[in-house]
Amino acid sequence: MTNTSFTPDAPALVLGGSRGMGAAIVRRLAAEGRPTAFTYAASPGPAAALAAEIEATGGTALALQADSADAGAVRAAIEAAVTRFGKLGVLVVNAGVLKAGTIDQFALADFDHMLAVNVRGVFAAIHYAAPHLTDGGRVVVIGSNTAGHIGTPGSSVYAMTKAAVAQLARGAALDFAPRKITVNTVQPGPIATDMTADLMDYITPRLPLGRIGEASEVAGLVAWLAGPDAGYVTGASVTIDGGWSA
Repeated sequence: MTNTSFTPDAPALVLGGSRGMGAAIVRRLAAEGRPTAFTYAASPGPAAALAAEIEATGGTALALQADSADAGAVRAAIEAAVTRFGKLGVLVVNAGVLKAGTIDQFALADFDHMLAVNVRGVFAAIHYAAPHLTDGGRVVVIGSNTAGHIGTPGSSVYAMTKAAVAQLARGAALDFAPRKITVNTVQPGPIATDMTADLMDYITPRLPLGRIGEASEVAGLVAWLAGPDAGYVTGASVTIDGGWSA
């Protein structure tokens, strides 16, 4: 019989994990005892510093360069993580790009790049990681509360990409259910990162809780979905946005 037991310390891979929410997720998973690999797109300095920080506190970390717009690079990063750790218990797909602009002014080259990273990159990550995920493993896709919940000026293309991967995750939950692998989407709202800094003045007055969310709060939700208490949660889209989309 196939072994579908959950392993709380099975290795994790975070696509897009060197800064912001991704770095918070990497720290949280590593702090829970998981050997954790993560990718960065171009800047090795922050990635190396994060890996060193985790290693200094007794954790195990592996920084891997991979542009999520390049499916071959995504595949290579997954294979490198598997070579190092032997298996994967958790896959978190956080890599993404955000460019604002109204539809009439949005360049097609920017449109194509956003699709390549935010949609094709997510598909490639799940596609190539699937054979290496342990039965009973976890997949968490980081989306956005703009995906089918709310609209914001200039966010149409970004919201479209996040809606696409939320639906991809729902389908993947059914595809992988026979292996007891759960697949869920986390839909963050306003979180204090460098990607959202320019939007804070617009967003903050609209938040019922009156504050911007912290990356550590998103990491806590991801850790729960990746943990033993969420074994019956799959195909879900979980919003964490301070009540903005209520």
